[in-house]
This record gives sequence, structure tokens and C-alpha cells, in this order.
Amino acid sequence: MPTIEQIAALAKVSRSTVSRVLNNHPSVRPVVRDRVLQVMRTYKYVPHAAAQRLAGSSSHAIGLIIPREAAFLFQDPFFSQLLHGIAERCADRGYFLTLSIAGRYGEASTSYDAVLRGKRFDGVIMLSSDMSDAVLPELIRYHMPMVLIGRHAYAHHLNWVDAENRRGAYEAVSHLVGLGHRRIGLISGPSHMIVNMDRRDGYRQALMAGGLAIDPQLVVEGDFSQGAGFELSHRLLDMPQPPTAIFATSDALALGAIRAIHARGLRIPHDIALVGFDDLPIAEFSDPPLTTVRQPIGEMSMAAADLLIEQLHRSSVEARQICLPTELVIRESSGTVRERSVPEGR
Repeated sequence: MPTIEQIAALAKVSRSTVSRVLNNHPSVRPVVRDRVLQVMRTYKYVPHAAAQRLAGSSSHAIGLIIPREAAFLFQDPFFSQLLHGIAERCADRGYFLTLSIAGRYGEASTSYDAVLRGKRFDGVIMLSSDMSDAVLPELIRYHMPMVLIGRHAYAHHLNWVDAENRRGAYEAVSHLVGLGHRRIGLISGPSHMIVNMDRRDGYRQALMAGGLAIDPQLVVEGDFSQGAGFELSHRLLDMPQPPTAIFATSDALALGAIRAIHARGLRIPHDIALVGFDDLPIAEFSDPPLTTVRQPIGEMSMAAADLLIEQLHRSSVEARQICLPTELVIRESSGTVRERSVPEGR
């Protein structure tokens, strides 16, 4: 792609005139503006945020990087809530938001090329919880202003916003232990995601604090979908000695677990207790209403946008890490342990 200087030479104008065209300055004569724009179209010139800042302006565009398949993103209520919050906050601050979504785990799509090479954004917000994500090192290498949603073990020098996942999981499982449960199953998302590492740690810490042994067979993993929650719950219920309670690391997993438990002819919480994580709007209206850990999705969205815009407005800003508290919301899906027999089969 040509530089702004090359565009100026091809259009037979000064570099400052090209900058004024990019900024839509009224002092540029229409015939000159048309000539510069025609050269840009001919040579496929795309102005990037860095060049616009050098010219004394900003693109006022923020990229949101989602290292997930697009279908997964829009099926998960957590991500749709997060996206809505970020977009609203950016709009309130005078920025517009553009999505960049990876096709598969660990693969950088052409959308990432636009972010890294085209540099069309002033900065990016990235959902980062995947230890194997190859995009984060590239963003660091390109010195792209960014904020992560979800801490990353190798990004201590970066800005990030997260919830207290370990503490939230600890409180959820401690609640079940306090109700008398001794065999507590865990259904979680992928183990390579830090959010799941933290929530698993909280699960283990709560068991140890309650004087309970950790049984690896009670820990099963999949993705964050309701379908995974359904299948993983059946695996736990197929055990010779199934759990009397299940902790799901997301509400979507918990909703799938509810379907599986009902399919077995079991009652919640009379036969098996269940706790989720997220407190999505549907949690209050599930059957039964779901006990879950509320994470501050709206606050996380606003904090991430504000943190990035603060970087863009100031030449030197120290990296900040914001960890927001969670809250256990007790509803009707968690109850005391009872003797029961589990019907066989599905």
C-alpha cells in the first residue's frame, strides 16, 4: 500500500493537502479533493489511525477483537451483553466500534490483517482468555493501544479488565459445601482458557477449605454452550456414584445441565443442586430459577472502553489492571443434600 507521501506525489499536491482531504477540511477545492480521492481509489490507499494522528486527528474507530467463531459469539448471551455494553460506551465517548472475529481458535483471519497492517483503528479491545491465542503477541509487536477483557498470564504489562473469577467460583462451591454436599461435580469450558483455570482453582480451593477430597472424575470440560452442558451433565450422572450437586462455570452450561437433569426425571434441587456463573437475564426465569455468580458485565464493558480511550487521549499512561467483584445470587436451584437414587439411562 502506498504511503501518504506517495499519494501526494501522484496527485501532484503537498502532503498537508492529502492530510486535509483525509480530514475533510473545507479549505480544499473540490477539484483537488476529487483528484486526491481518485488516486487513493486507484492505488487502494487506506488511511490508518497512526497516519491520521500524525496529521493531527483521529479515526475515532475502535476495533473489538473476538478470538472465537462468529456463530459461537452470537449464540452466547454473555458475549452479546458484553458487546452491547462496549458499543454503547464507545458511542457515548464519540467512537464507533468495528468487530474483528477469528474463524477458528488460534488462527488469525484476514480481519486481523486489517487491524495489524491497515491500522484502521485508534486502538483495540480484545477478549483475551485463551492461552494459545496467537494474535495478542502480534498486537504487542505492532504497539497497538489495547485493553484486554479477561486477564492474560503473560500480559502483566498490559491494560486489562476482568471479574474475580476465582473468588466467585470459591463462593459458589462453598455455598454447596455449606448445604451439606460432599460430591460436587464441575462442568467447565476449555481448560486452556484462563477464565476456566481461575474458576477451576476456586472450585478446588473451596473443596479443600471444606475438608473434601478432589475427585478428578467429577471434573468434565467442553465449550461454553448449552449443548456441552447437556452432554457433560449426562456424563456426571452416568457415574456409579454421581454428584449430589454441580457447579457450572457459565450460565449457558448450567442451562444445558437443567435440561439433562430434567431428562433423567430428576428434580432440582431436591435430587441434585446446581449453581451457574454469569447471572444472565435468563437465569432468573429458568426452571427452577438459577443460583449463580453475578459478574458485572456492564461495568466490565464500560471500564474496558474507558481504559482504552484514556490511553488514546494521553501520551503516557501506566498499565492498569482492573478486577471487579462478583456476587453470589441465591435462587431456587441450590438446596441441601438428600438421599436419592438416580434413574438409569437418558
